[in-house]
Amino acid sequence: MAQVFAELDDRLIKFMAGQPMFFVATAPCLDPSGAGGHVNVSPKGYRDTFVVLDPLTVAYLDLTGSGAETIAHVRQNGRITIMFCSFDREPKILRLQGTGRVIVPEDADWTEFAVSFPGTGPGTGMDRGSHRAIIVVSIDRIADSCGYAVPRMDLIEERDLLTRWAERKSADDLVAYRVKHNSSSIDGLPALD
Repeated sequence: MAQVFAELDDRLIKFMAGQPMFFVATAPCLDPSGAGGHVNVSPKGYRDTFVVLDPLTVAYLDLTGSGAETIAHVRQNGRITIMFCSFDREPKILRLQGTGRVIVPEDADWTEFAVSFPGTGPGTGMDRGSHRAIIVVSIDRIADSCGYAVPRMDLIEERDLLTRWAERKSADDLVAYRVKHNSSSIDGLPALD
């Protein structure tokens, strides 16, 4: 049955590290009641793009993509949920709910957080600017649930399409792409400058 945890312990950290992907959910607040806008859920992959900074703080490397809903929503109201679910033998879902903040490469604390991601150095395909932000989450609720209805699946391999796509782009190409595709959310909220 479901359990709420005071903080991330070694067992929970090991569970998260063993999952090949996680999901991020955010929602905008477009009217004074806090409602309105499109709820967003995004799958995230690639090993070494999620880190536990301390028992109540996590971060993930946000890579260039087709939209920027998470960044826009977090900048607007900070609300975020990260969900891990097991597709292997152990049926388990883990949700981290909290408040996020967006750090972009131009921010003074970018380097402080970027060093936490071992897979972002030279030769990884992520050293040429394909990372557009780091999302840091201060967790206020950690809960698991059974995951009995989640199917068991085998991971064949990680896709390298995003890495190969970014490797073919210059730094200027990536900036131009983000200006065109990542400047605002689908609801018109500002995302990346």
